[in-house]
This record gives sequence, structure tokens and C-alpha cells, in this order.
Amino acid sequence: MKIAVIDPGSGNLASVRRALERVAREEGVAADIVVTTRADDLRDADRVILPGQGAFASCRRGLDALPGMTDELQEQVIDKGKPFLGICVGMQLMAERGLEHGVTPGLGWIAGEIAPMDPREGDAALPLPQMGWNGLHRAAPHPLLDGVAEGGHAYFVHSYALQGGDDRQLLASAEYGGPVVAMVGRDNIAGTQFHAEKSGQVGLRILANFMGWTP
Repeated sequence: MKIAVIDPGSGNLASVRRALERVAREEGVAADIVVTTRADDLRDADRVILPGQGAFASCRRGLDALPGMTDELQEQVIDKGKPFLGICVGMQLMAERGLEHGVTPGLGWIAGEIAPMDPREGDAALPLPQMGWNGLHRAAPHPLLDGVAEGGHAYFVHSYALQGGDDRQLLASAEYGGPVVAMVGRDNIAGTQFHAEKSGQVGLRILANFMGWTP
């Protein structure tokens, strides 16, 4: 199995790679994990992962700066149906647009936009970014969540979140001064707002499920 991990110039690529290598070892999967800036590597990959961190606009610029990458992503993931996982801002880029540092088009794979959070507890604003461990609440059954306990904790760092999405694409939410979209998906694509690679056993289980996912 070949897994292409796209490097858009941001994201914990070393952490993602280490987590995938650990999962492959523990699950007994022969996986060739390639961190790449080359669109060609997506063509012979079996699965594609897009990590990201920082601002939506800069991550989109980084992705667009990779020659042919957005076109190849569209062909391999949407047209050919290869399993895809977006992580943190990689998940956000799946949306229609982002509002961080101006209006920036997303990939348009899921409904909604990435907008500023306004978490409140009563009349008091909660600190941003939301940073730390938070429980996941399943919204729909999905193979990537198999073996993940209700309320299992994942690691979040973000000040923007998906809003105005399609409830049919919501897989899990968290609570931080109100509900926060934590995981989305449809067909062969899925995304986690949290850092799966830094989320302990919950994250490792999701990555293991991704390796075995046959949508």
C-alpha cells in the first residue's frame, strides 16, 4: 500500500509520518508512506492524506504552489475515488471557502465555510485558540470511527471551524462553548479538525481505520 502525504508547506509532517509508520507496524500493514510535493506521486498512491496547520489562506497558497497538485487531487480523489483524509487545516481546505485573512476558495468537496469561532460560557468568551484535549461525540456511524469510544479525546488547536455545513456530512462533534465540527466525511473523503497524529490511541485508531478503509 502506498500512502501519499501531501506537503503544502505547513503541517506536522514528521508527526503524521511517524504515526502512520507506527500504525502500519502495529497493524501488520506493508505501507510505503511518501511525503511529497509532487503531483505525480498521487497517481500511483492508494490513499492520500493532506495535513495542514496555520492559516487557511496560507495553506491554500502552499497547495496551489505545488505544480499540478490541485488538479491531480481532484482527479485522483474525486474522479477516481481514492480514500482521502484531511487533517486540521487539511480538513478545512475541503470546505467551500475560508474566511481567515480574507475570503479564500476551498476545494469545495464538503459544504460550508471555515469561519471564526465565538465560544462562550454564559456571557464570558472562552479563550482562542481552542487548544487541548476534547471529547468526540459521534454524529453518524462511519468506518473511520470504528473502535473509537463515545467521548474519546482528541487534540485540537484552532480558532476557526466549519460552519454552515451539511448535517449529512457531519461525523463527529466536540463541545467548546457550543458544538464544534470535529470530523466530516462523504463517499471516499473524510477530515478531522483535530490532529489525528497527536491524539493518542483515538488518533491511531482513526489512522488504522483509514488504512483499511474501502469506501
